Amino acid sequence: MINIGILGCADIAERMVIPEILQLSDLFNILGISSRSKEKGIIFANKFNINFVNSYQELIDSSIDAIYIPLPNSLHAEWIEKALNNNIHVLVEKPLACSYSDVINLNNIAKSKNLALVENFQFRFHSQLDFITNVLNSGEIGELRSVSSSFGFPPLIDKKNIRYQADLGGGSLFDVGSYPLKLSQIILGNNIEVIASNLNFDFNKGVDIWGGAVVKQIEGGVLGHLSFGFDNFYQCSIELWGSKGKLSTNRIFTAPKDLSPSIHIENSNGSRTEVILPDNHFKNMLQHFYEVIKNKNKKNEEYNQNINQARLISELSNYAK
Repeated sequence: MINIGILGCADIAERMVIPEILQLSDLFNILGISSRSKEKGIIFANKFNINFVNSYQELIDSSIDAIYIPLPNSLHAEWIEKALNNNIHVLVEKPLACSYSDVINLNNIAKSKNLALVENFQFRFHSQLDFITNVLNSGEIGELRSVSSSFGFPPLIDKKNIRYQADLGGGSLFDVGSYPLKLSQIILGNNIEVIASNLNFDFNKGVDIWGGAVVKQIEGGVLGHLSFGFDNFYQCSIELWGSKGKLSTNRIFTAPKDLSPSIHIENSNGSRTEVILPDNHFKNMLQHFYEVIKNKNKKNEEYNQNINQARLISELSNYAK
């Protein structure tokens, strides 16, 4: 049993993560939640019948083994470091931190203390991704030639949303752009580099609103084409184009637990659609976090993934300047 704390009252915590932690009562016990707003925090705590803790630091100093951090991006590095220095395992919403150097530092601390540090990309743990990689490995669409992935949605109604606030680490790259970038590593491998990118800014808000990039395998030469943004027609897709066929699906990142994703496959023998059983990737992600806490090899794999993701975000951002 892992005693876990919740640092912040974000929407994703309320709708997706806390309900699943409570369902996994054989793995996790929530000791408390803290918020910058005492009023909001108490309402949040009462909703889930969990203890409200007056400050972030008080929660860090309590007898928790692990912490879930869904704070604004700009606060991640500070509170991850404080948790790690208190020997607390960390699950954090993406991005892990806002700079490559911070990510390297935090992973070095975690490694030195044998602590789990997991960046939450829950789509990694949906069964549709296993199906896609199995099709790719089977040779049904031949040798991979390119990967295309898009994630974006229409403008947010709330113009004060943290995604639009530069001082809180907002912007489309950290938010939606990080997903197709993460997916490109799963499909193409970690040994890739950004060879082109563009970020389009709203200079009144001070954040990037939409963008795109091309990544390339350093050995192998297959390209990945990424598109993302806040003011786009909704997309949540991946297409794999191979020498003998192609595969595509349109809810790769955000499939609800009651959705049966459809995966379309075409080759010279015709086309077919495979309907995947519903799956709960948030529950699966939390089970993975528990396993990482218990397994040093899994910790090391997460450190490597965390650093590679931050490297690519840095490359994309720098190339766009």
